[in-house]
Amino acid sequence: MTAAEFKADLTQVNLLDIRTPREWDDFNLGGFHVPLDVLLGRIDEISRDKNWMIICYNGTQSLIALRLLKAKGFTHIDHLEGGLEAYLSL
Repeated sequence: MTAAEFKADLTQVNLLDIRTPREWDDFNLGGFHVPLDVLLGRIDEISRDKNWMIICYNGTQSLIALRLLKAKGFTHIDHLEGGLEAYLSL
C-alpha cells in the first residue's frame, strides 16, 4: 500500500508496527507493536482474522515481515511502501 493510500485508510486498518522499542517510543501511530526480531516468537499473538498493515521506518523491514507472515499462512496482510518515512513526508 502506498503512503497516500495508507493516509486515506489509516482509521480502517489494524497496524502491526515491527520497529524497535526505541523507535516505537520515539514516535508511533498506535496499533500492535511486535519488533521484527521477535515476530516469529510472538506470531500466535497476531490474529489471522484481522486485516493487518505492517509498518516500519522505511518499508524494508515491513516487507521482510510481510514475506515471513505470508510464509506462515497469513493472508490478510500488507505493508506500507516506503514506511513511516514516506507517510510523514506527505
